[in-house]
Amino acid sequence: IGRFCTNSTLLSLHKHATMATARLFSITARQNGGLISRISSCARGAGVAQPQSSALFGGISMQRWLSTTYPAHEVVGMPSLSPTMEAGTIASWNLGEGDSFAAGDSICEIETDKATMSFEAQDDGVIAKILASAGPDEISCGVPIVITVEEADDVDAFKDYVAEASAAPEASPAPVVSEAVAAPAAAPVAAAPAAAPAATPAPSGGRMFASPLAWTIAKEKGLNLAAIAIVGTGPDGRIIADDVKEYIPMAATAAEPAATAAAAAAPVAPTPAAVPIVGDNYTDYPLNEASIATANLLSHSKQTIPHYYLTVDITLDSLIGLRSTLNSTLGEDSQLALNDLLIKAAACAMKACPAANASWMGDSVRMYDNIDINVVMGNGDNLYSPLVQNVGSRGVKSISEELSSNLESIEEGTIAGENFAAVGTVTFMNLGMYGVKSCAPIIRAPQAVALALGAAENRVVPKEGGEGDDIYETKVLLTATLSCDHRVVDGAVGAQFLSAFKAAIETPETLLL
Repeated sequence: IGRFCTNSTLLSLHKHATMATARLFSITARQNGGLISRISSCARGAGVAQPQSSALFGGISMQRWLSTTYPAHEVVGMPSLSPTMEAGTIASWNLGEGDSFAAGDSICEIETDKATMSFEAQDDGVIAKILASAGPDEISCGVPIVITVEEADDVDAFKDYVAEASAAPEASPAPVVSEAVAAPAAAPVAAAPAAAPAATPAPSGGRMFASPLAWTIAKEKGLNLAAIAIVGTGPDGRIIADDVKEYIPMAATAAEPAATAAAAAAPVAPTPAAVPIVGDNYTDYPLNEASIATANLLSHSKQTIPHYYLTVDITLDSLIGLRSTLNSTLGEDSQLALNDLLIKAAACAMKACPAANASWMGDSVRMYDNIDINVVMGNGDNLYSPLVQNVGSRGVKSISEELSSNLESIEEGTIAGENFAAVGTVTFMNLGMYGVKSCAPIIRAPQAVALALGAAENRVVPKEGGEGDDIYETKVLLTATLSCDHRVVDGAVGAQFLSAFKAAIETPETLLL
């Protein structure tokens, strides 16, 4: 400490040396994400503004400053709250200038493309100056965001403080990064050119919150999130990347040039597979953007939706008989699959239990009139869940033809139409072809339920009304599992849906109603 003070102050600091040394050692024990303990005010005797030290403890960039112009203070940089975090945005400040804080208090909420985390203090202090406002712009780790002092009386000295008065940590270009950059861990999306118009939130108190990746995608699509109505499916209604990707402008669509609409509906050529990276005893297989987006969506859904699961065994003999009857009237090129009838049965169950055809909206539950089903098809990089719309009012033949067309597009690599990206009201998957007995699917936000079916197999079951030695019989059964969002679908509603689904399959004549 003495090398930053004049000779006249060295004597007065000597008696504090032991205590200061202990405090400096304690700094290294601070947990990741905490504020660094402040320098004692006895060190204000330096004649010129000069940083005492610059270090990185637990992912936090910090500089201590001793000056005759300003009281002893600390410039705290954007913390690195995870091993892979390179930048983040400040969603909100929980404390204002002049507010005191204690160890454990939340200073602000910091948001990455993956999560929102609290920046907690590890020591006592006072907020002297906030250098970075809350908003959508990403800030690189280490860039100054706040000035802290020990005493509340020192706050007024920083009223006109500007970030340039303190040297930013090396390799940190500016306190605030004005151009949003896609987070590397979320998707390999290139940063937009500097000339592109930035999507900024409304300055009013009721501005919306969106993840950095959502702002970046919106900017690339030419959307202003503050000017359009997008319902966020993230925590507390926050808009996430998939909300922007799936947004379809209503009024704007009609005003777009016809060429743009035609281009959107044109088949998309398959992206060439990336070359595998071979390492020492391992091989990395890069994923395409669609696979990464799906992985991020499923991770978010599993973490934020309170899942629970209901399972039931269903007899298929009657449905198989109906399928044989219907196929006898159809040509060989237009035969119905058992899966087509099962999807129709799921729609009938939704009609019988409309409470499951809903979404969680944060402060309300939205119930839908139409039954739109995402049917999972393909696998690996060719895994898609195209939307089949208004299944409840369509015939089985119409459903079968659309499913066949979607499957053909996936196999040929010519994905066309918005139905491959749209989200319906329920997701349906059938893993019977893989011999899987049952599956507990992840719910796709903002849906409230997901239905998964296992393999159809012969099982020996008790014979109804059997006597003597004739008490068992063989039937074709499958296991159906319903994943439910407990915020929308409670146990009774989920059981009602499965009961209606079971009834529609075991008495397939009801599919005609």
